[in-house]
Amino acid sequence: MRNTREIQIGNIKIGAGNRIAIQSMTTTKPSDLEQTISQIKVLESAGCDIVRVTVPTVDDAKFIDKIKEKISIPLVADIHFDYKIALECIERGIDKIRINPGNIGDRNRVKVLAQKASACNIPIRIGVNSGSVDKEILEKYGAPNEDAMVESVLKEIKILEDCDFTDIVLSLKASNVMTTVKAYRKISQIVNYPLHIGITEAGSEYSGLVKSSVGLGSLILDDIGDTMRVSLTAEPEKEIYAAKEILKACGKLDKGVNIVSCPTCGRCNYNLIELVKKVELLTKNIDKNLTVAVMGCIVNGPGEAKEADLGVAGGLNECILFKKGQIVRKIPFKNLLDELMKEIIGA
Repeated sequence: MRNTREIQIGNIKIGAGNRIAIQSMTTTKPSDLEQTISQIKVLESAGCDIVRVTVPTVDDAKFIDKIKEKISIPLVADIHFDYKIALECIERGIDKIRINPGNIGDRNRVKVLAQKASACNIPIRIGVNSGSVDKEILEKYGAPNEDAMVESVLKEIKILEDCDFTDIVLSLKASNVMTTVKAYRKISQIVNYPLHIGITEAGSEYSGLVKSSVGLGSLILDDIGDTMRVSLTAEPEKEIYAAKEILKACGKLDKGVNIVSCPTCGRCNYNLIELVKKVELLTKNIDKNLTVAVMGCIVNGPGEAKEADLGVAGGLNECILFKKGQIVRKIPFKNLLDELMKEIIGA
């Protein structure tokens, strides 16, 4: 396990062996108060631990306290260029600030922000993306590769450390999976600040999940990553479900229903694909640590899926229900979903 500093973000702790916190970001501005709160509530129900909002103006910052009153998870302000927006967010009770110190401009402004954040125990995430690498460093390397990203983030860290501020979280995201993985692996050997991992601009619900699974899964299996966001061009709550699946696959999340299903073949006598979709939909907010197998036939049923807590497998005119590889009873196809859900809820 990578030994990182522990950082407190509202009521969530990251780093120092704490579980990996799942994040997402609203698609709304704080000034759109009703929609922002509504979206965060959906994210909370999905299992989001920390949520971020873009705060483009000082006027938007004035809604932070109103949002905080209505939600129960930590709120992060995403800020670019204007340090006054960050100061207003801190005044309004924000839980964390995300900036690029180099984009703030004058070092005195950074110092003022760091002093204010320190006084209020507000951590700062330094977010360096492949598209925001320091210009001089970019010229040096000729491309936003992993070395350029690491050097850029180290430069940003020094700006805050020179202000005696060390309550820092780091991110080094690129849309290229290999660049992202290499950058995080390199920075993890240099500093012990907690790392926020993600593949930026990953893409659609499908392609973005594939890229994020490869990149974030590789890092998590290397014990790199203290908080994560799966960036998808999709509804924000889908980022949460994707993150949970990645964490479960990496053995880092022991709650939530884990669906095991076979790819089907000519032996399957019912619509397994549709059943799996329905079971996933109905179980996505169930926090039980449960493995459920939905299998196409007896061959792939109790035998291959005997480690599952419970499962079903298709027969000729009906399905069997099994638990830990032992057949319990037969179920008519028409009652299969209802009977399976009863077993899951009652387990």
